[in-house]
Amino acid sequence: MRILRLAGAIEEKILAQRRGRDLVAERTATRIISDVQRRGDAALFYWTERFDWLKLQRNNVWVTRDELRSASRRVSAAILDAVDHAARNVRAVARRQKPQEWSFQVEPGVRASQRVRPIETVGCYLPGGRFSLVSTLLMTAILAREAGVRNILIVSPRPSDELLAAAERLGLRQIARVGGAQAIAALAYGTQSIPRVDKIFGPGNRYVTAAKRLVSADCAIDLLAGPTEAVVFAASGNPAFIAADLLAQAEHDSDAVALFVTTSLRFGRSVAGEIEKQLARLPKSNPAWRSLAKNGSVLVAPNLAAAARFVNRFAPEHLSLPGTASRLADRFHSAGSIFLGDWSAQSFGDYATGTNHVLPTGGAARARGGLSTADFVKCVSVQEVTRAGLTRLAPVAKEFANAEGLLAHARAVEVRE
Repeated sequence: MRILRLAGAIEEKILAQRRGRDLVAERTATRIISDVQRRGDAALFYWTERFDWLKLQRNNVWVTRDELRSASRRVSAAILDAVDHAARNVRAVARRQKPQEWSFQVEPGVRASQRVRPIETVGCYLPGGRFSLVSTLLMTAILAREAGVRNILIVSPRPSDELLAAAERLGLRQIARVGGAQAIAALAYGTQSIPRVDKIFGPGNRYVTAAKRLVSADCAIDLLAGPTEAVVFAASGNPAFIAADLLAQAEHDSDAVALFVTTSLRFGRSVAGEIEKQLARLPKSNPAWRSLAKNGSVLVAPNLAAAARFVNRFAPEHLSLPGTASRLADRFHSAGSIFLGDWSAQSFGDYATGTNHVLPTGGAARARGGLSTADFVKCVSVQEVTRAGLTRLAPVAKEFANAEGLLAHARAVEVRE
């Protein structure tokens, strides 16, 4: 793993590598989306057969109740126990995340309130790829349930028995065997088989991300999840722990980014050696081999201030502060999810702590955090003004309306006086 001095040119190069849109993926996604809009199911089934080698018809696009029950019988009790445990934690966190309703008197005769209402229908995209991501089902659908969403649609191109068993466990019944940009288009615009949703959730590959970007003008989306990112900062500690966390995220895909930031060249060399040692134990087919060769680095900063500045500018999806670095948490304010101390493996956040693993990438963590229950609801502002309140607010509103040249605004107040 390469070791680099974190100087200005290196910092700018690393940050620049994530800028820009994937125009190649967007061109492909545009073609697929337009086809699904035009031909509906026919296009959805055509692209599914072409990319996922699944021959679908309207009578088999949805997973049946019998298939859900059969899958539950085929999987181990251990995975069902794991689903139950993780679900409890995700649910507990989700309940605390939900925005609360409130109402109070702003001034005499003026009351302001907030009503929290769930989105009516959502679509949860679960990546297929090499394996179905069972955990993503929990990270999206449980939040939707806790928010009070009535209609939860799941799409996944090749749902595994484990995913179907987890869905059965959670009481989820609407699961369609579609994926890719064609699934995003179906959720955004609807087809004969797939109803249109109000908002789309969940991560995917570059084509799914491109499709979400393209449909976002017509259908709300959660966030644009690009390649996985992991950053660890420490000047001392256990090299094996650090290496393991970086490799855990590097194996997601060949475009994943794994960076170790340190102020100690000696410790940086130690971690780099441990990464090479642990990487050698993984099969050559593991994506970590390619992602680390392309996007993995040990970055040696001249001091803590420079390290923190870079990490905050990079705004990683995952940030670990192991050992004594956990005491410096206040220096790091832009990250999708932060892991403090030696025992907080990033894998725990992916599966079981209850916090969400659908996280901002590409620097988006400078402006938002990970997926939460708040993403599944609408906070509706309500105001009520009495006659007494009218008397107090009318002069204020008319002054603003006149200053802005909005005569009808002023008249809407005057007609009530």
